[in-house]
Amino acid sequence: MSKTKIAILAALFVVLAVLVIIFFTGGEGESLKHLSETPPTKLQPSETTPVGPRTVTLFFLSEDDALFHPEEREIPAGPSVADEIERTVTELIKGSDKDLIAPLPAETEVRQAFVTKEGVAYVDFTKAIVDAFTYGSSSEIAAIYAVVNTVAFNFKPVKKVCILVEGTEKETLGGHIDLSWPFVPQFSLIAR
Repeated sequence: MSKTKIAILAALFVVLAVLVIIFFTGGEGESLKHLSETPPTKLQPSETTPVGPRTVTLFFLSEDDALFHPEEREIPAGPSVADEIERTVTELIKGSDKDLIAPLPAETEVRQAFVTKEGVAYVDFTKAIVDAFTYGSSSEIAAIYAVVNTVAFNFKPVKKVCILVEGTEKETLGGHIDLSWPFVPQFSLIAR
């Protein structure tokens, strides 16, 4: 082999080694902590907690495209961010008032929500989110990002969202999308 070919192979090997190291040690994701080990705590209400209704934006699908379309609703405000997240996701489950497609089964219920100091929201659903719906890959993505985008869009302390089922980590909702990592919102999926 010529010296040039050996140098190219060595450079490719170094690049491959660096990529492998980055892949296995430096991803954006962070592993979920088991709730039994370190339960997330509800953020306490601030002194300026609003009284009365609060307007939130929910995201539903349209038959015309594969994007999320906003729809506003009013929910009762306070007493904590976690309580407002529960109410907001419950409104998302109820479906659209404008004939848009609801990405979550109507039988689904929110058990509770928590937000950590690091800005990770945990939204815990009943098992109906899995049992009442047959998910293909696109409908599973739609269900996940309807929740993630709705929560992150309306609650500024939230940077990532974890989806739990019956208080525990679930591998997937329908066999396609790994739920063991917190999801970062994808606002690029929202229609402009």
